[in-house]
Order: sequence, then structure tokens, then C-alpha cells
Amino acid sequence: MLTESRNKVYLIGPAAVIAAFLCAGAGAQIGAQAGTPVAATQARQFTVQEAVDYALAHYPAVRAALEQYNAARAGVGVMETNYLPRLDGVWQGDRGSRESVLGVLLPQSPNILTGTQGSVTPHSNRPFWTSGAGLLLSWEPFDFGYRHAQVGSAQATANRMQAQVELTRLGVATAVAEASLAVLADEQRVNASLADVSRREVFDKSVHALVDAHLRPGADASRADAELAASRTRLIEAQQNSEVGSIALAQVLGLAGTTVQITPGPFLTVPPEQTWTQANLAEHPAAVLQQRQIDEVNARITALNHSYYPHFMTESLISARGSGEESNGDVKPGLNGLGFDVYNWEAGLTVQLDLTSIFAIHERKRVEVANRRQQEALYAQTMQALTSQQQTALAQLDGARRVAQNTPVELTASQQSESQAVARFHAGLGTIVDVAEAQSLLAQAEMDDSLARLSIWRALAGLAAADGDLTPFLDAARNAAPAPTPAPGHGGN
Repeated sequence: MLTESRNKVYLIGPAAVIAAFLCAGAGAQIGAQAGTPVAATQARQFTVQEAVDYALAHYPAVRAALEQYNAARAGVGVMETNYLPRLDGVWQGDRGSRESVLGVLLPQSPNILTGTQGSVTPHSNRPFWTSGAGLLLSWEPFDFGYRHAQVGSAQATANRMQAQVELTRLGVATAVAEASLAVLADEQRVNASLADVSRREVFDKSVHALVDAHLRPGADASRADAELAASRTRLIEAQQNSEVGSIALAQVLGLAGTTVQITPGPFLTVPPEQTWTQANLAEHPAAVLQQRQIDEVNARITALNHSYYPHFMTESLISARGSGEESNGDVKPGLNGLGFDVYNWEAGLTVQLDLTSIFAIHERKRVEVANRRQQEALYAQTMQALTSQQQTALAQLDGARRVAQNTPVELTASQQSESQAVARFHAGLGTIVDVAEAQSLLAQAEMDDSLARLSIWRALAGLAAADGDLTPFLDAARNAAPAPTPAPGHGGN
């Protein structure tokens, strides 16, 4: 049976599956400050771990893949029944004439010309009843490994389907984990945009006060209004992306129509440094699936190698016949003939060999050998892609950590620059352009800093996905301390 572990989840799937999920789930959670309400009838809150577990239990693609595996396992049982003896029973009753002629006809298919049994009699064309029944027990005592090879081929197919289940789970879990972290990222963008709007609103009011007091030209008020309107547009766009992302995540979870929220947990703090042991990519679900496909082709070749052997069949027959015609040609009245008149038994050994099938078997083997070479090439290609993905994830993790070290410096300097630009403006020593540039720089710095720590977690998830096992990422999140909830507008002045 296929076993599932709650604590160990394979995360990466085929590129096409992941891309489809990530395109749909590239959105975010609607925070308390998001503004525009979502047309949903209820709300659900998950941690990232809970979201992954829920999707693996409910997403239709996972259930469909599991049922395909169950069908393949049942196919193994079908092949194993070939070891059992076969018992066939038949009964036939008919009415007709028995006109015979000397001579033979070759077998034809379909059997249009019927045969008769008995001696040639005068042509009377008189109908009568006949009947027959029998039981045939047949069994193949040995087959030179053919049935075993068939069972092995069915088992190889089941193994491939099991690997496909893991790869499907991996693709779904990767998409959910990435979409869940994207929800948190878009929430941070909304918060940063809110802080920027709040800051520009305060400055806009002060500019209008100075203009009303004739201490500043009216152009400054127009520029402040334009900057405020632009920041509100960015906030609306961030809120829209947040809503769309929540809808997409709900769809991936199978909760369409529900507002889905993700608990921040530790993902807004810097994760602890840790030594990451690179996984053996040969155990990656994508590589395992490709190897199972090679094994499946090899199993079919093995079955073909055992196909060209004679079939030895032991058979035992019990039969009974009845006829409404006498040996002298007289016909018995009524339903005579539907009862049995004679009984027979037979036992014997049948040896059968299709002498010409060797040519077809040879060509089929050539097809399968070509298929094996194709699958081996695809395995090499898969390993190349996985290696590149793993190295890319390591580089992204290293870059994310270095960015997180730099953004506090960027934020502090931007805050000081914005504060000084506002002070200079109020003192009449600076221009509205200087303040606008400083506020834009601060808004970007707040955005970068709010996303920097989350980017490390996303890089860790990406590396876990590249390794094919989400456990290190989930363990790191479970052991890290939750982040304090930031106050709205934390970057404002």
C-alpha cells in the first residue's frame, strides 16, 4: 500500500504542474488593512503546514493519481489469477435437421457453415431436438516463466503509478507552499503601501497648509496631491493582487469561494543559519518516476523474452449428449433429445506453439528496446534539470540572506533621508521634488525590508522543493520563534 507521512512531504513536481499552480497561486492573503472586501461567504485560516496537508488530502489531482495507483495494484492481482486453473461449463439445446454430405471443409471464421456428427443418412430433412453439456478443467502446470514475467510487468506499472502519486503530491504541495508564502509577501506589500499612503497624507496636509498661508507656491500642493494619488494607486493595485492571490490559493486548496488567510508564524523573522545537506537527487520523486518508467519497459522486454515457448495445458473433460434421432434415422417424438443419452470423460495434455509469432515478438522487442533508450535519455535529462534546479536554489538562498543583511541599512538611511528632506522643505531650504524622491526611496526601502526576511524562507522552501523533500523547511519553520505582529504603518513618520 501507499503510505503517507504527515511530517515528510515531497514538494517538487513536474515543471508544467508547478508552473500551472504557481501561475494560479501567485497572489496573496487579504490583510486587515487590505480595504476592498472579497466576495466570499466564509473565511479559513491555515499555517503553511496546515495548508499543505489540507491540499494533499483534498486536491482532486492527488485523489485521481491515488486511484490510478489502486487500479494498477489491482492489475497485478489480475495477472496473478493466471496461475489458477480454469473451469469452463457449457450447455446447449437446439432443434434442427441433420443433412450430411461426404467431404470436408476448412475451418472458417466466423463459423457460418455448421458441422454435424454421425453417419450419412438419407435426406429426410426432418427436425429433432439435440442437447449437450460439459465441464472442462484446464491448467498450465509450467510456462517457462511467462506468467511470472507478466506479473512482474504489472508490478512495474504499479510501481510507476506509485511514483506518479508521489510526484503529483510533490507538485501540489510545492504550489501550495509557494502560494502560501506569496500570500504573506503580498500582505507585506499592502502594509508597506499603507504606510506610504499614510506618510504622504500627512505631508500633503502640511503642504496645503503652507500654500494656504502663502508660504509655498501652489505648484507644491499640486505635486503633493499627485504623489499622494500615485501612492493610493499603488495601494489599490497591492490590494487587488492580494485579493486575487487569496482566491487562487483557495482554488488550489479546493476551497473556491472561501477567503483563505495564512498565519505569518516565523516567516517574518530571519531564519537561523543552518548547514543544508544536499539531497541525493536520484531519490527525488521526478528521478524515481523516470527510473520506474525504465523499469516498466525492462519488464515488458522480459515478458517478451518469455513469450516464444510452447504452452503445455492439462485438460479434463466431462460431457453428455442427447439426440432426438435414432441410429436408423427415425425421429423421436416430443422433447426427446433434450435429455442426455450418453456420457463421456476425457483427460489429456495439449501442447501449443504459434510457430510464426516469433517474427512479431522480435519486432515488438525492437520497439521496446527503442523505448528503453528513450527513457534512459529522459532520465539523464531529468537529472540535469534537477541538478541545475538545486544549484539555482542554493544561489537564491545565499542571495536572499545577503539582501536581508543589507535592507536594514537601506531602511535606516532612507528614513533619515526622508525625515531630513521634510525638515528642509518646512524650513524653506528644500523643494517638493526632494521630498517626493525621499519618500519614494523610503517606500521602496520599507518594501524591500519587509520582504527580505520572507524571501529567505521562500528560498529555503525552494531549496527543499529542489531536493524533493519539504521536511527540512517545515522543521525549520516549526522550530523558529513566531514573528511579532507589526503595527500598521510601521515605517511612517
